[in-house]
Amino acid sequence: MLAAMEIYNKPNFSYREECFSILAINAWELLLKARILQLSRNRISAILQYERRPRADGTLSERACRKKNRSGAHASIGLFKAFDLLVNEYGDRPAQAIRNNLELLVEVRDNAVHFLNKGFELERRIQELGAACLKNYLNAVRQWFGVDMSAYNFFLMPLSFFRDVGPMEAITLNTDEKKLLQYFVSSLDGVDDDPTADFNLALRLDIRLVKTSHKEAPSVVMSNQPGAIPVLLEEADIRQRYPLEYSHLTAQLKRRYTDFKLTEKFYEIKKQLEKNKKFCNVRLLDPGNPKSAKKKFYNANIFNEFDKYYTKKRP
Repeated sequence: MLAAMEIYNKPNFSYREECFSILAINAWELLLKARILQLSRNRISAILQYERRPRADGTLSERACRKKNRSGAHASIGLFKAFDLLVNEYGDRPAQAIRNNLELLVEVRDNAVHFLNKGFELERRIQELGAACLKNYLNAVRQWFGVDMSAYNFFLMPLSFFRDVGPMEAITLNTDEKKLLQYFVSSLDGVDDDPTADFNLALRLDIRLVKTSHKEAPSVVMSNQPGAIPVLLEEADIRQRYPLEYSHLTAQLKRRYTDFKLTEKFYEIKKQLEKNKKFCNVRLLDPGNPKSAKKKFYNANIFNEFDKYYTKKRP
């Protein structure tokens, strides 16, 4: 995975998306096999392929034998077979977002032999998938094996760092490229992918740099070390993530459900959801005064939680 990330981040490398997908998929396949070995007490047979061999009379043997590749070595299972084994045989529950992310990256890998990516829109989509792929891998390694890989600074260099990119139309070289882009669009658009979750289908990267002439202004360095300088969200960023005030919330809830009322039931549900930063952010009206009055703002994802308690109106 480090090799995939390093190749992608090279400043001038025209085949970055294809190479990243090949190496990243390989890394995930090895990780899934490692997880199976961990859960099967390190039995190598758990990750090998088996087949029923033909007899002299043409029938297949009843006993399954280990399958061998062209060199004579034992063949191991593939990526999605390993994923399915974890779910069906070992009761593990990798997030569905991981599976969806890998399926899209496999499409890039499978087309890499005869495919060129010249359209900026396609490159952007692959970067969103790649960013989520790295995040998913990092969290899976941590959760499954207790290994902290934060020292490696997992990230993909934003496309705007490679060249001066403005709005442009994708350049379609052939029908296959157009189909792949359409597949990405249909798979990614409309997906409610919470960036604060451990695992994601795709991640959008927004980087904003503000110029300053202050001589003591610190350099921007990505780090999660205890002594690192924290990045603070500006008011506009917070309001973009939490756009709903209380009046907006209740008005939309009334329009959304047939049985919604401002009763004790609603206030109890709201009270519990407000404890989760995914749904609610509390702001001081006077940020410099900790005793200042407070105001709550809500994220639109809170509606998905209310759906569990009220009946939605038909379209």
